[in-house]
Amino acid sequence: MLVLGIETTCDETAAAVVASGDGDGGRVLSDIVWSQVSAHAGYGGVVPEIAARSHVEMLDIVIARAMEKSDLNFEQLDAIAVAAGPGLIGGLLVGLTMAKAVAMVHGQPLLPINHLEAHALSARLETQLAFPYLLLLVSGGHTQLLHVHGVGLYRRLGTTVDDALGEAFDKTARVLGLPYPGGPSVERAAQRGKEGRFFLPRPMLGHPSLHFSFSGLKTALQQLVKAHLPLDDQTVADLCAAFQSAVVETISDRVGRAIALLRQREDSAGSDDDLVLVLAGGVASNEHLRASLRCLCTSLSVRLVFPSPSLCTDNGAMIAWAGLEHLAVGKGGSLHDVLSLSPRARWPLDPHAAPAPGAGVKA
Repeated sequence: MLVLGIETTCDETAAAVVASGDGDGGRVLSDIVWSQVSAHAGYGGVVPEIAARSHVEMLDIVIARAMEKSDLNFEQLDAIAVAAGPGLIGGLLVGLTMAKAVAMVHGQPLLPINHLEAHALSARLETQLAFPYLLLLVSGGHTQLLHVHGVGLYRRLGTTVDDALGEAFDKTARVLGLPYPGGPSVERAAQRGKEGRFFLPRPMLGHPSLHFSFSGLKTALQQLVKAHLPLDDQTVADLCAAFQSAVVETISDRVGRAIALLRQREDSAGSDDDLVLVLAGGVASNEHLRASLRCLCTSLSVRLVFPSPSLCTDNGAMIAWAGLEHLAVGKGGSLHDVLSLSPRARWPLDPHAAPAPGAGVKA
């Protein structure tokens, strides 16, 4: 089967064509991504209005390039998959409107895909990975631990009570005068830094829950910056190293506790040797985080799976693959449903999960 995937949830305009495989992942026939980094760099973060306008200008071109590279025409497709949320509402409207038009013109089913679900399933595009598995989803807008039982079956184990990890990286970069996007900038600077010079708190370290918190870490960094103004290049690098070290130690602690919890539960994934951890989302490209989780998983006899870097950032291939996953289990949409679809700025993978502490919710 062949699916066109469209992604416009934030600041990447993307489209891809993916073919279903023979039980061992799929085949990416094309994967086109138009990045808006240069348009947002001067603001230190994504400006929703600029992002939406750029999607309007580029989406038809990106889709045309994806179809051309796949060497297919629209009539050969089995469905159109589009990221319908969560994300910036302006971008979602652009992507969904275009997907509706394509589906209606060519008489094809339209599959509304949860952007987070696409990340959750992305590892299965490249490798033979059976359900269930533990997912650490770390991106600009989300930081969650989920137990993935199957397509559409997700149990949230933990989430951030304030900032997402990618957001914390971006804010750290902005405070230190580093360019956007913050994650790669902080990681590069940290490679030159001395980790022992500064110490930053490890929020939620050892906490019995599986939630995350990064707001206090960001505040502590701001206080260090004020105390060491004006900053020289080495001090910036040392602060980046301290921030990254605190983040990685906190993440490893949360993941370790999640692994222990799953092994204690009756619905754990078989024997200890069968437990799999998948790391997905934009921050999954951080090499220091990957190295730390490799060590953790080796010590705990857990298999660790990373999607390719191109599948960690926002892309159309993961949207198309999620559409194929839905079709495979009989969850396909229909042309008659096209006009009734609406974008969802918020769309939790586990709608039954209790609210995390914070924002008025007591622990």
